[in-house]
Amino acid sequence: MALRWLNAGLGLPIVGLLILGVVTTSAQQTSPQPHPTPQAQAAKPANIDRNGVLMLIRSTLVALDHANKTGNYTVLRDLGAPGFQVNTAAKLAEIFAKQRGDKLDLSGVTVIDPQLSLLPQIEPNGMLHMAGFFPSVPSQVNFELLFAPVEGQWRVFGVSLLVGQTAPVAPEPPESKAVASQKQAAPSKPVGPSRQPAPTATQ
Repeated sequence: MALRWLNAGLGLPIVGLLILGVVTTSAQQTSPQPHPTPQAQAAKPANIDRNGVLMLIRSTLVALDHANKTGNYTVLRDLGAPGFQVNTAAKLAEIFAKQRGDKLDLSGVTVIDPQLSLLPQIEPNGMLHMAGFFPSVPSQVNFELLFAPVEGQWRVFGVSLLVGQTAPVAPEPPESKAVASQKQAAPSKPVGPSRQPAPTATQ
């Protein structure tokens, strides 16, 4: 199941917070400001170094992890952009209830380097957009993040998470077990007593 954003790639204003996979509910936010004719524009690479990217990813997911573990989403909300703060702390608690109930642990993001599937880019609406995954075991954490510029800082506007297996597992063909059992049950070739040549008398 691929991560996706509502209206992403269409040049339209991104709609708020969308949680996929583990959490199926979503919260919509109001886009900060309308943008003129975004269809004629294209995303461009973001001028941000690797350390800056790591700080944004980790600080966001660690804040979410702490909120899930404590049940207090006030700090997560306060760290967000004005469009993210449309969600109250109670609303965020409702959105992330499934993750909280499943005791999803995101602490591994502090020691594992993420692999980016979408390098940081500036969308036509001015937001910083990136996506990737943490190849952890037993579950891989896939993420997609949006940040809005607020007073010279990037502040979270949208989060999308998908938690799954680290690699696809192919189902075992139904015939394989039957064949194995038949082979095990098949009688082996009968082995009779060894026939040795009869002793001959020697003079």
